[in-house]
Amino acid sequence: MSIELGELSNGVALTQVTTDELEKSNIYCELPYCSADSRVFVYEQKNSDTAPNTTEYVACEFGTWETEVIGCGLGGPGMTHSGIFFYRRIVPNKCQELVRVDLRTGTQRVIHEFPEDLQTRGLGTLSPDERYYAYGVTISYHPKMFGIELVDLEKGTREIINTDPDICNPHTQFEPTEGKQIMVQHNRGCEFKPDGTRLKLVGDEGATEYLVDIPDGKVTRLQVGLPHTPSITGHEAWIAGANEILLSVRAEGEYAPDKGNLVKVSANKPPERVGTPGYRFNHVGTSPCGQYFFCDDWQGASKLIVGNIQTGKTAVVCEAHTSMSTEQNTHGHPYLSPDLKWLVFNSDRSGHPQIHVASVPSELIAQLN
Repeated sequence: MSIELGELSNGVALTQVTTDELEKSNIYCELPYCSADSRVFVYEQKNSDTAPNTTEYVACEFGTWETEVIGCGLGGPGMTHSGIFFYRRIVPNKCQELVRVDLRTGTQRVIHEFPEDLQTRGLGTLSPDERYYAYGVTISYHPKMFGIELVDLEKGTREIINTDPDICNPHTQFEPTEGKQIMVQHNRGCEFKPDGTRLKLVGDEGATEYLVDIPDGKVTRLQVGLPHTPSITGHEAWIAGANEILLSVRAEGEYAPDKGNLVKVSANKPPERVGTPGYRFNHVGTSPCGQYFFCDDWQGASKLIVGNIQTGKTAVVCEAHTSMSTEQNTHGHPYLSPDLKWLVFNSDRSGHPQIHVASVPSELIAQLN
């Protein structure tokens, strides 16, 4: 049962959508986990009763808050800008299946079968034409080496197209318009024991990003992270139609909160600041139209911010009032629905992480333009 939390002075109405004790999360925030028509969004919850597929994916209708479990699988699902949700599930003693779900119609089908013991790193990503699926893999911990594996869903083949000792958290994302490149997060200086125990997520050199061409694996370096900027935070999203990436860097030095730590970057161009200074931008997402961004402010009550990428204007939708602890579902991870009317976020304000939604007045979005 949902709980109405009231209306704010800016006209935003807040709803705590979930109330039960199952561990849950809005998944992530780089793009909306919504149907193309903005009717429903998807969140995940852990349920040991559905083992071995202990992650339930729940579709929730905006406004009515009616829910339906649409699948059970492993962690690491993903979305496309066209409202296609995908996840992997185990078929015991047979395989892992990659399942495609059209959130608008509810139709789903299996689009690939993997070996049952497949182990991936991070979220998977699907090309906009749905031909390719990519994810990170571990090649070896001694010597340390990781890779980006590309599945050609048309041919049914798999191939490692990029390797590097420092892509332990690759955060792979297909460019959402043409799908000719994948962005890869480069955690320079990460350290692991030979048994795979992580000692350090990133070293003193900090993290950066690079691009990998599809399907040949050509690498393009980006001018972000040291020596160009402070290390990236590890939160980034493509700007649709622009061949640019929006990301946050550590809020220090020339990128301190009073100067701004949100930047956009592209191949062969230096980073350019975006948005209004005064926030410690952390998690980053962008709208399918390529015009708007959404972020959380990593300080205080965690303001949830929307902004216009072109004008740089921003507005605070609400505060998450979440603890921002080590657990991902205590991070706001805000994202706007494609129609810009709803902001979905996590909060443990009640003492337990729950899914929340803020209604966003059209006037608030209009003032950004």
